[in-house]
Amino acid sequence: MARIKAAVNAHKKRRKIMKLAKGYFGSKSKQYRAAKEQVMRSLRYAYIGRKLRKRDFRRLWIARINAAARMNGMSYSTFICGLKKAGIDLNRKVLADLAVNDAAAFAKLVEAAKNA
Repeated sequence: MARIKAAVNAHKKRRKIMKLAKGYFGSKSKQYRAAKEQVMRSLRYAYIGRKLRKRDFRRLWIARINAAARMNGMSYSTFICGLKKAGIDLNRKVLADLAVNDAAAFAKLVEAAKNA
C-alpha cells in the first residue's frame, strides 16, 4: 500500500501561519519556526485581551459616572444605591453615555436617586 505524503497539508499549514504572521518584525514574519511561536503568543494575547476589554470598559464607565455624580453633589456608590432603591434599572454603559452626552437627563437621575 502506498504511503500518503504530507506535502500539500504541510504547505497549507505553514502558509496559514505565515499569513497570520504577516507584518511582524524581522524573522518573525520570514521564518516558519519563529513565526509559529509568535503567532501562538499573539493569539494568546488576543484571547486575554478580549476578556480585559470588558473590564477596562466597565472601569471607564464607572469613572465617568462617578465624575458626573460628584459634579451633582453625590458619590458614585450612593448614586447607584439610590437608583436601585428608586427602581431605575439602567446599566453603567447607558449611565456613562448620559453623563457625557446629556447632563440634564443625568441630573434628573441624580435627583431621583437623592429622593429615594
